[in-house]
Amino acid sequence: MPSAKPYYVQECPTCGRKLNIRVEYLGKKVVCQHCRAPFLAWDSDGAPTVTAAAAPLEDTALSGTRLMDRAQELIEQAEKKIAESRIMRAKVENGEIVSLSVRN
Repeated sequence: MPSAKPYYVQECPTCGRKLNIRVEYLGKKVVCQHCRAPFLAWDSDGAPTVTAAAAPLEDTALSGTRLMDRAQELIEQAEKKIAESRIMRAKVENGEIVSLSVRN
């Protein structure tokens, strides 16, 4: 089974759609798959101001090691959620949990 790529959710600054952005794209230019508008990938905890978004990456607050630290933090959060999901699935399969509620 292929491993899931860690991602976070970011709104497209042009059309407002919520997009799943891979953590590996943090700080890089990406394109919205809905409206095709280009923008920089930022998570909500480190989102730059509008003026900073136009600056080169090395001039922003999330450059260098801080960007890598934040990416690692998001990867660890994703891995923890995956592990929790696997534990829950095992409990369901073993009959330890009868039913699960689904969140949308």
